[in-house]
Amino acid sequence: MKKILIVDDSVSMRKMVGYTLRQAGFDVVEAEHGQDALDKLQGAVVDLIITDLNMPVMDGITLIQNVRKRVDMKTKPILMLTTETLGAKKEEGKAAGATGWIVKPFEPEKLLATVAKVLP
Repeated sequence: MKKILIVDDSVSMRKMVGYTLRQAGFDVVEAEHGQDALDKLQGAVVDLIITDLNMPVMDGITLIQNVRKRVDMKTKPILMLTTETLGAKKEEGKAAGATGWIVKPFEPEKLLATVAKVLP
């Protein structure tokens, strides 16, 4: 079973994304911000990270930059799931190492299609 880490400061968003992914058969781990995600990645392996951009403590861009420093996470897909639509922010996410970008609110089918596309 593929394991996906969801990182979002919104409990309701984590629940919606988590529900969608669990219904599709994925194992889901949740974190409320970037630092929480890094803590949960210590000694753990995930197949995909889905992260929000704007969060307290550590934002999504900083999270991606830190994750990409890990040898075992250099090629793992990371999706940004955010309300941010500015092209400059997308470029910043891409430069940090994001694999893709999904704008909230999301359609469950689109989320699952994107997940299927990026998971090996």
